[in-house]
Amino acid sequence: MEKPALLDEGDVPQAVASDLLDRAPCGFVSFRDDGTIVYANATLGQLLGIDVRDLVGQSFEKILTVPARIFYQTHFFPLIKLHGRAEEIYFTLRAQAGAAVHVLVNAARTEVDGAVRIDCVMLRIHERQKYEQELLQAKKTAEAANASKMRFLSMVSHDLRTPLGAISGYADLLLLGVRGDVSEPQAQDLRRIKEVSYFLLGLLDDILTFARAEAGALTVSRQDVAVEDVLARAEAIVTPQIAKAGIAYGREPSSAGLTVCADPDRLQQILVNLLGNASKFTPSGGRIRVRWTTDGERVLIAVADSGRGIPAELLGRIFEPFVQVNRDVDARKHKGVGLGLAISRELARAMRGDITVESVVGEGSTFTVSLPAA
Repeated sequence: MEKPALLDEGDVPQAVASDLLDRAPCGFVSFRDDGTIVYANATLGQLLGIDVRDLVGQSFEKILTVPARIFYQTHFFPLIKLHGRAEEIYFTLRAQAGAAVHVLVNAARTEVDGAVRIDCVMLRIHERQKYEQELLQAKKTAEAANASKMRFLSMVSHDLRTPLGAISGYADLLLLGVRGDVSEPQAQDLRRIKEVSYFLLGLLDDILTFARAEAGALTVSRQDVAVEDVLARAEAIVTPQIAKAGIAYGREPSSAGLTVCADPDRLQQILVNLLGNASKFTPSGGRIRVRWTTDGERVLIAVADSGRGIPAELLGRIFEPFVQVNRDVDARKHKGVGLGLAISRELARAMRGDITVESVVGEGSTFTVSLPAA
């Protein structure tokens, strides 16, 4: 075992230069503020494959890789000079053969006999690099899998849209009587075929939109949009459904002429989702009310209903995919899979907004869309 290297007898206390420190299982180096090494133990020499006596009088930066030198100059030294210590700092040392040695450094800046020293304990980390490589590989694998999923969903969406469109088109032709007269029971069945086709097309859209949101590929085109205009378009789609359910619908007095910075089609999709959900879960004789107002630099659009409400334990999860208040009943009665609210929130966030909910079981729910004012 070689003896510890010292610059001179007065530079480091005798206790530091002991054989006990020299036999420590971790590297140790002590240097001045100007970077001059005054002591290094044998373990550090073994880590780097060098004679530590050659390090004394050299710059501490000599044993660092180029990236580590930059980190030392810009972060490590200023940090330890300001706070007097640093804990578990990741460094890469440069071994004599040129290989990088990965270590965690704990350091303290102290004054001994009027001389300031920075003492560093360096613990080699064998597993961290392996874990980082595994994590990087897992990330690449996940990204590749996500890209494959997107390609698969796009392909499936396209391949299913074509026959569904054909089914709906042939149903229209039969309803028009191109193959002869159609009885009322037959016409009713054809209309049901069209209804199911539309539902499946909507489901495909939801799945594809959600997959894009998960992959970070959801695109929006933000522009100045009049809230009243977008709401009118959404109402034209949902009002027949609301009326059929026997629910009273109306707008509460709101600020006229308010505009938001949003994608008009995406905002319409959100409002259709919220109004559609309100009509599904509000019993006949209930009511749905919409209002919008400003809150600082944001516009709040609220959709309130007098439906069954949402249990408190589900309020924190209602925007998660595939979560439904009563999954078995909802999926059977309303033909949904629980993606609407998850998609709506992702769309709102893509437009730099959000959706929140307040609800009381038996009294109803209020969903509020928050978007930047134009």
